[in-house]
Amino acid sequence: MLQKIVLACVVFIIILIALTFGETIAHEFLAWVSYLTGLVIHNFSDVYYLVTDYVHAHAAKVIIALVLTVPISLWIIKNRGAELNHPTSTRKIAIVLAIFLGWLGGHRFYLGQIGWGIVYLIIFYLFTPLVVIISLIDAIRYLFMSDEEFTPGRVPAR
Repeated sequence: MLQKIVLACVVFIIILIALTFGETIAHEFLAWVSYLTGLVIHNFSDVYYLVTDYVHAHAAKVIIALVLTVPISLWIIKNRGAELNHPTSTRKIAIVLAIFLGWLGGHRFYLGQIGWGIVYLIIFYLFTPLVVIISLIDAIRYLFMSDEEFTPGRVPAR
């Protein structure tokens, strides 16, 4: 069930990025990265305000992305649902999560490593650039692991 929810979230983020891509996404993305890495985030309210500002500025895109996410996610689950439980698919989802939501520990929560996910959130709170680099390292590690090494319950923490 968690895999299906994560899949829907990833589809939503990809659709939202695709809708925004037409309008100077490179400029907005670089400004956002500069904002996040240029200062230490004092609390999670900064992230909340960034998200709410984006939703207010691009409400139509968010609604379109939500409307498109539901049928696409249902179609993927219907046609590829059995493959989601395959270890290779789990590893691919973990890699995508490490790249896009790794700074929030999304891949660690997905793999059932709640403690490490909380550590990622704490590092994100204290020094954002470090957690971005660590999550990209995790994505590369998962990419080069064999299927035997990568079993969701047995993925080495470090």
